[in-house]
Amino acid sequence: MKSKSGTTTYNLFTFFSLYIAQSIPMSFFATALPVLMRQGNYSLFAIALLKLIKLPWIVKFLWSPLVDSRTDTTRQYKRWILGAEIVYAAIIFVVAMLDIQTDFSLIILLILLAFIASATQDIATDAMAARAFERKDSSLLNSIQSMGSFTGSMVGGGFLLLLFHQMGWTKMLPWVAVFVLIALIPLVINKQIQLRERKNTKKASPKDMLLFFTQKGIWRQIVFLVLFYAGLIGILSSLSPFLVDKGYNIKEIGAMVGIFGVSTGIFFSFVSGIFIRKIGKQRARKIIAFFILIPAVYFIWLISNEKPSYGLILTGVALVWSIYGMASTLINTSAMDIVRDGREGTDFTIQIVLTHLGAMIITLVSAKVGDVLGFKGLFIMELVIAAISLIFVLFTRPYTLDVEKEFLK
Repeated sequence: MKSKSGTTTYNLFTFFSLYIAQSIPMSFFATALPVLMRQGNYSLFAIALLKLIKLPWIVKFLWSPLVDSRTDTTRQYKRWILGAEIVYAAIIFVVAMLDIQTDFSLIILLILLAFIASATQDIATDAMAARAFERKDSSLLNSIQSMGSFTGSMVGGGFLLLLFHQMGWTKMLPWVAVFVLIALIPLVINKQIQLRERKNTKKASPKDMLLFFTQKGIWRQIVFLVLFYAGLIGILSSLSPFLVDKGYNIKEIGAMVGIFGVSTGIFFSFVSGIFIRKIGKQRARKIIAFFILIPAVYFIWLISNEKPSYGLILTGVALVWSIYGMASTLINTSAMDIVRDGREGTDFTIQIVLTHLGAMIITLVSAKVGDVLGFKGLFIMELVIAAISLIFVLFTRPYTLDVEKEFLK
């Protein structure tokens, strides 16, 4: 018989396997395809349109009520997750057999279908996770979620890209599909996942997506999700162009950002889960909101140096990614804490989509500001946004469900 702590650890490992399984292939395709398209003389506009393959992850809230309405037991959740991931792996196998030069359009279509399957797995995984852990353990769960996402980005967008150049499309992709299937093993053999009983027996419906926005005081959570790390996203998205201007080549930038930076994010995602649990969620919000000011201040100072040293550059990269890891864990924890009974997948998905949309807008705005005012103007803008976010966090009471107030300190 496993102890409670042993069961929690095993469950955390199970969910880490699921999160990393969905993110590694997606990160690889999102990184490799633009390179291949540019080598094939595709236009920059056509390459930009490739971002649409991630569309299923933006609109997945549309079918999240379907997942919620058809899942209640652990076995039903497993059925959704296993089915979606098997489809995901099967499509990757098929893509491996196609020629990237002659079957490019078909490959894009299949990858789009693969991402639909992956997004569906994510809905079911998040919903099951919300019911499988006590609220006091949610920060640990969400640190695992962030770690899985960052690890997937590092492996899929870094190490697999290097292997791809050595092994080629046909030889490497089947191993990616095999990994997706292997990552399901912990879920298959895990008999320890126990779900909290639902008090709301009414089936979820598409109407629940609209009802989420009609909850009294929900505006506080929406503003928090959109604003919280907006003062960081613009810096994060501009890191590579900034390093190019400082004279670093693609290989060096890949090592500095894709490996060192992401590794820092993974570590601090783990640390933040323990940190949030130890000091309480409200205090953590305020402290991390203050931390988000630091990268903007640092880069405003750094850009005043004509030739900053390699060590100073790496310090800046570490600051951005470490605080991004902490902020991501806190946002996921905050989102999971307010999911409604029986609407776990719907509510969590809506909130994360809001966060992604906010990040997308900030990325575009900061890029425009950078074009007009330069990097210094961009960093100053991010500092102002981070200061506004801190003021909002300090003086606005977090939105909570009545049943969860006891878990906030």
